[in-house]
Amino acid sequence: MAGRERVVRMSVEQPLWRALTAYRVLTLVYAVLLAGLGREKFERPWVAVVFLAVLAVWTLATLPRVANAASCTRRFLGTDLTVALTGVLLTPLADFDAQRVDGPTLPSIWTAGSVLAFALKGGWRWAAFASTLVAVANIIERGEPSEDTFHNVVLVWVASIAIGYVVEVARASERTLARALEIEAATRERERLARDIHDSVLQVLAMVQRRGTALGGEAAELGRMAGEQEVALRTLVSSGLVPTTRVSEDGAEGATVREADAGGTESAESDLRVMLAPHAGSRVTFAEPGAPVLLAAGAARELAAAVSAALDNVRMHAGPDAQAWILVEDEPDAVIVTVRDDGPGIPEGRLDQAEGEGRLGVALSIRGRLRDLGGTAELISVPGQGTEVEMKVPKVSRGKAGSVR
Repeated sequence: MAGRERVVRMSVEQPLWRALTAYRVLTLVYAVLLAGLGREKFERPWVAVVFLAVLAVWTLATLPRVANAASCTRRFLGTDLTVALTGVLLTPLADFDAQRVDGPTLPSIWTAGSVLAFALKGGWRWAAFASTLVAVANIIERGEPSEDTFHNVVLVWVASIAIGYVVEVARASERTLARALEIEAATRERERLARDIHDSVLQVLAMVQRRGTALGGEAAELGRMAGEQEVALRTLVSSGLVPTTRVSEDGAEGATVREADAGGTESAESDLRVMLAPHAGSRVTFAEPGAPVLLAAGAARELAAAVSAALDNVRMHAGPDAQAWILVEDEPDAVIVTVRDDGPGIPEGRLDQAEGEGRLGVALSIRGRLRDLGGTAELISVPGQGTEVEMKVPKVSRGKAGSVR
């Protein structure tokens, strides 16, 4: 997405406009051939020639007007329908037997194209209006309604109304889909920001609260205030009210897109081992493959952040003496990172309780990140036997680094 979150919208009705353009040309050719093959029946052939010449010029000159709904204005639709109705009413002047013998009118089925334009532009109500005028013109042209005339009128009327209704449903579905995509994009942006807050601000506030309580005195008061702010911020994050306003590179506020997508959009790849190696220490054992573990730069950063969040949980909940292990596995189609500790484990139902309290470390910092990358995070914990978090991220092709489809 070239580094930006966008909702790509393509009009579902555009193919119908293209089909209408082709229909008008084909039916023009049909009307001319029909008149040419039956020229002997015209008592006034010049009337037919003049009208069909005008119809040909009008059709070819107005092809751009039926390319989309914006260019197909009400004035154009009214003029187009007038041309069609004029051709129907001129038919008895060119063919004296037209009222006695059922046959095609001068514009023939070209008239239906004018009605369909009303349907595409305004829906079934506009289609009903245009087809009713065409029905009246056909009845006037015949003098009295015959069986064939009635059949043709009903066919155009029903077909145009049905198409108009389908167009209205398609437009409503398109609006619903666009809104759903916008909500999904906003939700993902909010979750990214919530993860950033959890990995920085919330962790600091929690540490200040613990240290202040341990020190006592004035520090205890600072710790209490930090704890209150932590609870308030966690509530804000979990309620979905975190603002998503961004500041652009030139310092202007109000940008509605994120310049550096959390999933990564750079074409470069990064060695995941280099990002995870700093975690190794006296209480963290790091096991890695002998060859570079390449991932799209953005995906590698997010996976490394998820690992960091898992280690934060070990330090916070497994105790100061807990040991942790990081294992990196480079498979042909995915990278798997496992973080395991020898702590007391997580009691059953504790994660659900933490999410209910607004503590979304596992939900957002780990699972949320992996979900956005198209991967998975599985947590296995047995009380008294430690906790294991397995994070799996699919690889991407070299030409699409940074965007997991």
